[in-house]
This record gives sequence, C-alpha cells and structure tokens, in this order.
Amino acid sequence: MTGAENMTGKRKPIFVTGATGYVGSRLVPRLVEAGYGVRCLVRDRRKLAGRSWSDKPQVEIVEGDVDDPVRLAEMMSGCSAGYYLIHSMVAAGPRHRTQHRRLALNYARAAAQAGLQRIIYLGGLGEMGDRVSRWLASRRAVEDALSSGSCPVTTLRAAMIIGSGSASFEILRNLVGRFPFVITPWWVTYECQPIAIRNVLHYLVACLATPETVGRTLEIGGADVVTYGDLMRLTAEAMGRSRYIIIPVPAVVPGLDPLWMHVTTPVGRHIARPLVEGLRHRVVCRNDHVSRLMPQDLLTARQAIIAAMGSVQVGKIESAWSDGGLVPQDPDWSRGTVYEDRRTIMVDAPPQRVFEAVCRIGGRQGYYSANWLWQVRGWMDRIVGGPGLHRGRRDPDRITVGSVIDFWRVSRLEPEKRLHLRAEMKVPGEALLEFEVSAGDGSSDTSRLTQTARFKPAGLPGIVYWLGIIPLHNIVFGGMIDGIRRAAETTAQLAARS
Repeated sequence: MTGAENMTGKRKPIFVTGATGYVGSRLVPRLVEAGYGVRCLVRDRRKLAGRSWSDKPQVEIVEGDVDDPVRLAEMMSGCSAGYYLIHSMVAAGPRHRTQHRRLALNYARAAAQAGLQRIIYLGGLGEMGDRVSRWLASRRAVEDALSSGSCPVTTLRAAMIIGSGSASFEILRNLVGRFPFVITPWWVTYECQPIAIRNVLHYLVACLATPETVGRTLEIGGADVVTYGDLMRLTAEAMGRSRYIIIPVPAVVPGLDPLWMHVTTPVGRHIARPLVEGLRHRVVCRNDHVSRLMPQDLLTARQAIIAAMGSVQVGKIESAWSDGGLVPQDPDWSRGTVYEDRRTIMVDAPPQRVFEAVCRIGGRQGYYSANWLWQVRGWMDRIVGGPGLHRGRRDPDRITVGSVIDFWRVSRLEPEKRLHLRAEMKVPGEALLEFEVSAGDGSSDTSRLTQTARFKPAGLPGIVYWLGIIPLHNIVFGGMIDGIRRAAETTAQLAARS
C-alpha cells in the first residue's frame, strides 16, 4: 500500500490551493486525468462554476482561506498531499513578503497537523544576491516558511512560464504586436530558460508518483536557453512578422520599463515591476536532475510560443494571469448619492439569445457601439494606472463569476437573467454595469432587456466626473443596448432559418 492510499486501497485526495489561478486551474483537471481525487480550497466557489471540471465527481470544492491554520487543517484532513500555489506578483514588497510568509507558515502547520505526507510548491528560479528581485525574494521567503514545518516539501523552481494567458507571454505578445521595433535596456541580452506551461504541469503531476522528489528542490526549464531578445523575435515570427527590430541601450530612466509595460500591455505596472526586476539576471537551470527523475519531451522556446499563440488565435485560452483576482462584491448603494442611467428595450428574440449577446460584451467584440470612445477611455485609464482595455477577456463567448472583461470583473451572474460587472478602472467612486433579461409580454420569442449604469461618487471629484460624461451617455449606453438588441435579433433570425 502506497502512502497516497487509505486502508481500502483507494487513493486519498490531493489538496490544491490556488485552483482559480493561472497554474492551479490547469493543474486540477490534469490531476483528475491522472486518476487522483482533488479537494480545491477557494475563497469563493462561484469562480469555479464555469470550469468544465468543477462538477466532476472526483473534484470537491471547499470555501475558506489559509488565515486560520486550525480550520485549514480540518479542510486538509484525509488528503495525502497539498499543492501550495498561492502567490501574488502584485504584492511583492517587504510588507507583503511578511504576509506571504505568515500564510505559508499557517499552511505548513496545518499540513503537519492534518498528516499530509508532502507539500508541493511552485517557486521561482534565480540566484539570490544583493540585487535579487523583490518577487524572487518573496518566493524564497514562502519556500523557507513551507519548509519550516515537519511536512516535507517538494519545490519546483521555474523561470518564465510561456503559455496562452500567462503574464510573461501577454507582455511579449503585446509588445511585439503593437510596435514595429522596441528600445530595450541591456537586460535584453541576458539568457533565460523559459518553460512551456504544459511541461510545468507534467512536472507538478509526475512528482506525486516519484518518491525521489520528496523533500527536494528541483529547477525546471525548457529545452533551450535563449536571450530575452530571442524571445521577442520568436514571438514576432509566430505572429507572422518576418523582421522585428530590437534597439538595446545601455541605460534607461529608473522605473521606465514597468511604466512602459503598463501602458502598452495588459499587465499593470505593479506586476510588470517584479517581472522586469527578474529580467535583470541570468535565469538558467544549473543541473538536469528533474529531467532524469521525471523525463518528458520538453518544448523549445519557439515551440512553446507557437503553441501559446495558437490558443490565442482560436480564442481558447484555458486560464489567464488575471483569473486569480478577488470576486468583487456589489457596492453598498444604501447610503449617499447614487447616479443611474437605466434603459429598457424590447427585443424580438428569446431571453437565451439576448443574454448570449450580453455575455459577449467587451474584448474583441467591443461594446456594440462607439468602440472608439471605449478605446479612448481605456487609454485614459491606462495612463492613470488602471487596467484599461488591454486585459480583454479569456474566452470570447463564456464568462463566469470573477471573469475579467477589459476593465470590468464579473461580480454576479445568473444565466439568462442577470449580469453584473464591477468596474476596476480608475474612477472617483464605485461603478457597476448591470444587465437584466426577462421574457417579453405574451411571447416566449420576445424579451425585455434592462441596462443600468450605476455610479456612487467619492466626493466632489466623483460628482464632477459623472456630470462630465452625461453628454456621452446616449452615444455610449444608448448605442450599447441598441447594439445588443440588433445582435440578439440577428442571431435569433439565423437560428430560425437553420
């Protein structure tokens, strides 16, 4: 009987934290495919509602967090191993490093109390030193905290992960796609060993069945070593551009790189800063121990980029770097001034078709009217530090609670009835965009669509902001609801003809 089995010979489940994140949401279905039961710890189960694997009998979802080690140990009870995939690139400063360490200590204590046989952690590759990046220092602090308990830890240290929706790949794709050339600092000539997300997932799953990995720290990388300039050129090739000009310069203004990435890519400057700091070092595996313990066909950087680009082009991105954000709650509108723009329209289409059109809003589809104004608003938001429109959406047709849609995040979703979008743009107040769909009077083939833009201003600046955009409401909001109507009616007519 192996350590992962109970007295009946049945495998004990695997405990996964971070199941809503970029790596975790891809790991769970692969664990299921490998024959494991999985218990996912999430702060809000609604974020997993749209995942194809969330309703499988092998998957159990529990709500909670890692703040309380006693409660955490109860949730871990009966599991054989635990994946620790909690980490925020945004929170990489000294204060947040302390918080990450505290949470990791909680996890280590809970794992020991629950009798877990091992912890598996995906950390960061790189050399520690005087100029170590805050991101890597935070990763190592978590690694040390997890290893402080009695439960053995397997750490896989990875450098840049390339896959559709990863932060690193989105930076590459947007930088190369938006400009015919790029001016870069000296780090463009540094070497790195990026790894494809599929190879990362293989190692994460395979280590469960490889006893030699228990208690070990292993460095994982792809099939080849390249420079960051090489990665830009390979990305350009994958996008069909025969030539991409890179102009290296000896020095740049401090802080300019993260700001430039913030303005030109979907990744905000708070995430871009630790990424850029990590680029200032050579990041290459020092040995091939992991390849001998868990052999697999490693993708080259070119193959990884082509695979990621293929998923983007067909609009099938399994997970994205932005997936891990908190599910926003609808604001409390009970007190203070609240402004509304409410519009209702009848649609000659059944509620299902209308709601489908509503749920396609944003991303490449746009906002059905005055998209140029939305683009201007996105650039304005980006300049002042907001996410802008660059984040787009992971799937052009499907959304779930917590999904990102440009500078919105889904806060409430009732299929064929209601969609609430909470604004994450920089505004002097709280903003919500609501859509409600109901059956029309006397016919199942007609619908009533109500669209409401709500704004709760934060003092005088918020009031001035709302009053200033009122002249644009008919263009933006009126055009949007009418565009949704036209799209739904067109879809319904095509369905009736087929």
